[in-house]
Amino acid sequence: MDVLERIDEQVKGNAVVIYMKGTPQFPQCGFSMRAVQALQECGVPFAYVNVLQDPEIFEHLPRYADWPTFPQLYIDGELVGGCDITLELHASGELRPMVEQAAARAEGGAAAR
Repeated sequence: MDVLERIDEQVKGNAVVIYMKGTPQFPQCGFSMRAVQALQECGVPFAYVNVLQDPEIFEHLPRYADWPTFPQLYIDGELVGGCDITLELHASGELRPMVEQAAARAEGGAAAR
């Protein structure tokens, strides 16, 4: 499978997914650490991809949604943004409802199958 197809499958197959350097338990960059902390504070499960473990994704993800940096947060198959945007949404109280609604839609879709 082509790397962009793999990315597309990950983005569309998860209600919330963050592409980050490291893992939520062991982030390996300050931007990834702050973005994942904001997500964790929402209390909704999310998927992650450690771009340091997958050189193809590390190289090609910036082409997927024309976003050059990491982390990258996707909700409902759409790029939300990187660290700064994630932190702004969290600080304004907008991030939690976004991830809660995405998770609820995903659960509803799974229940309908």
